[in-house]
Amino acid sequence: MITIAGAGLAGLASAYELAKRGASVTLFEKAEQPGEGSVARFAGGMLAPFCERESAEEEVITLGGQAADWWSQVTTVTRRGTLVVTPPRDQAELTRFARRTSHFAEVSGQAIAELEPALKGRFERGLYFAEEAHLDPRRALDDLATAVQSLGVEIRFGTSAPPEVDLNCTATAASLPDLRAVRGEMAILHCPEVQLSRVIRLLHPRMPLYLVPRADGLFMIGGTMVESNSDRSPTLRSLTEMMSAAFAIHPAFAEASVVEIGAGLRPAFPDNLPRLVEHDGSLHLNGLYRHGFLLAPALAQQAAHHLLKETCT
Repeated sequence: MITIAGAGLAGLASAYELAKRGASVTLFEKAEQPGEGSVARFAGGMLAPFCERESAEEEVITLGGQAADWWSQVTTVTRRGTLVVTPPRDQAELTRFARRTSHFAEVSGQAIAELEPALKGRFERGLYFAEEAHLDPRRALDDLATAVQSLGVEIRFGTSAPPEVDLNCTATAASLPDLRAVRGEMAILHCPEVQLSRVIRLLHPRMPLYLVPRADGLFMIGGTMVESNSDRSPTLRSLTEMMSAAFAIHPAFAEASVVEIGAGLRPAFPDNLPRLVEHDGSLHLNGLYRHGFLLAPALAQQAAHHLLKETCT
């Protein structure tokens, strides 16, 4: 029997990999429902290794390359790529982004309009990362919980983990050296007047933001990262930046309904990369930070290999 503390993104992904290998697994989760206590519910759900390379290590591409295929086994993945744009005054940001990334095509204003008719006449040029994808984080967590349970994993909701477990996936609640909290803020907007089919990244010198389409006219917008241990609601300044970004992408967002705002503390190590750590008698999977859905599959596979004494190939 392998025991796991935390049925959030890391815990569920690890349980899935372990169960597929025939292991008997029990998950302990304080919350009453899948994802309820997980910071992953505030994520964008972008499976975008090439865009993330702009501010992350090469390892993000290496580890995240198969994420879309992995997630397709358990939930709906939208494979429509990522479109990166910027206002005319910030064209230098687009050039800088292009220098630091790969696997994109430079697109004109006409090509942008062909990809996303709603953006016709809005942007002069952009970068199109056709190989990237996205998913709905909350649906993905629900579907992953269903998948692990169908494989025989027991999830004990509303139950604290025992003092010693085989794998600790409790994010910022874990007492790990060098682990810090990075605050992420988001909003969910309802704007059925705008039809977009892929992630839109809007570059800005202060803070790049992203807009992720979801079902039924919903959009998630986020991107603010603040070194903070506070999980209070988003600040007026960050909300203003996010709403301004949405308006810059399309003016119809000025009439959007704000369905939800939220903030979550994301666990990060100094190099901002996740890792497996042996600490206080348990293996810890932690530090997923801003690349959670992208890197969780690869880290879960590593955790399963370690716990089952397999040899990574």
